[in-house]
Amino acid sequence: MRVLVAANLTPFLKGGADDHIQNLSQALIQAGHQVETLRLPFAFNPAADIERAMQAARALDLQAPSGQSIDRLISLQFPAYGVQHPHHVAWLMHQHRAVYELFDSAKTPKAEQALRPAIHQFDAEVLGPISHQGRLFANSKRVAERLQQFNQLNAKPIYHPPPDHQRFYADKAEDYIFFPSRFESLKRQSLVIEAAHAMASPLTIVLAGEGGQLEAAKEQIARLGLGEKVKLLGRISAEEKIVWYSRALAVCFPPFDEDLGYVTLEAMLSAKPVITCVDSGGPCEFVTHNETGLVVEPNPKALADAIDQLYQQRSLAIEMGQAGLAQWKSLNVSWSSVVDQLLVA
Repeated sequence: MRVLVAANLTPFLKGGADDHIQNLSQALIQAGHQVETLRLPFAFNPAADIERAMQAARALDLQAPSGQSIDRLISLQFPAYGVQHPHHVAWLMHQHRAVYELFDSAKTPKAEQALRPAIHQFDAEVLGPISHQGRLFANSKRVAERLQQFNQLNAKPIYHPPPDHQRFYADKAEDYIFFPSRFESLKRQSLVIEAAHAMASPLTIVLAGEGGQLEAAKEQIARLGLGEKVKLLGRISAEEKIVWYSRALAVCFPPFDEDLGYVTLEAMLSAKPVITCVDSGGPCEFVTHNETGLVVEPNPKALADAIDQLYQQRSLAIEMGQAGLAQWKSLNVSWSSVVDQLLVA
């Protein structure tokens, strides 16, 4: 079967989405299909560029470009899911969040506010028929909930393994909490740094990654005098990340309304408990309070108390980590299952 995977490309902005796109394409190839990946250029601003991107996506009819027939189109992102094809399956990472759950009339630029109705209409016209045909999927329950909440569309969640999922393992826990993620406001590294200032235990908070909020994090650490309690690794390799996971006492991942969150899944594969927040979205689909981790209020004191609890009760941390690994295994998540579900639809 000839399969086209449609997604976006935002130059020099790398993250979990890139791994998702590449791993889906690889899984399709391993299943014996011919695969091409179409990545449409996308910019978050100005608003006029977003409008042009929507128009460009809808103008693409890819049933048989240049006479080459395509059997299936699998789209993953806004506005790439606007591409036209009679056998179109959408597996959403998320929509354009700035006009949905992240919309704030006091902070969203006026031009983007003016474009909001057009994006809502675009999603209704494009995703509505796909949903009615039973071809609309989401990469988590949280993403599916948003589709129902804002668009009244039904989507079936399909989980997938994180990158390098076979390579994660557990080693003897050392005295640190690990938090690898892109430094952005929604990931809330600043909240964890505040928690480090409030916690009583001698644990070190280890933050890995780069991003737009990295310099702000450095300034916050210096201002609070946390040079000995918070360690910034910067960009690390996949191999290094796996080792840091394996030796952590626990993993802290408290983002705001995350779509899915590879960090949670990687922690479970490493048999580490996860500390997350009640409003963290995707992680809460996997972290059960006092069973596979701790789910707390999104404030420094609550996070600090959770960290201190796991330091004081190391045996509990180990039990929670093992429970998380067992839970992940019980889900039977695999790329072969993902491919089967998408192509059957």
